[in-house]
Amino acid sequence: MTSLETARLAAKALDSKKGLDIRIIKIRDISSIADYFVIATGTSNTHVKALADEVEYKLDEAGISVSAVEGQRNDTWILLDYIDVVVHVFSEDAREYYNLERLWEDGEQVDIE
Repeated sequence: MTSLETARLAAKALDSKKGLDIRIIKIRDISSIADYFVIATGTSNTHVKALADEVEYKLDEAGISVSAVEGQRNDTWILLDYIDVVVHVFSEDAREYYNLERLWEDGEQVDIE
């Protein structure tokens, strides 16, 4: 599976659990951190956790294991690192505060489909 396919699978998992404002940003050409960021918002701390759990479940089901998970204790920002794809699930306040889209505005927005 390519990194774009992985990013799209993560985005679909987020969408299936009603994640808000889901974005895929291609950062491969501007950073060595990863190929893609997938960013989404949850409506509550419980929803943020449920979204992250769904991504981990769906990607694991596809044979893609998470390399690292950060932020599970506070549930306002959970990061799932899949090496080439990094999934960020935020609460509304945390997403507005960190504003990753602005920080990575040189990256290319990619359609989820």
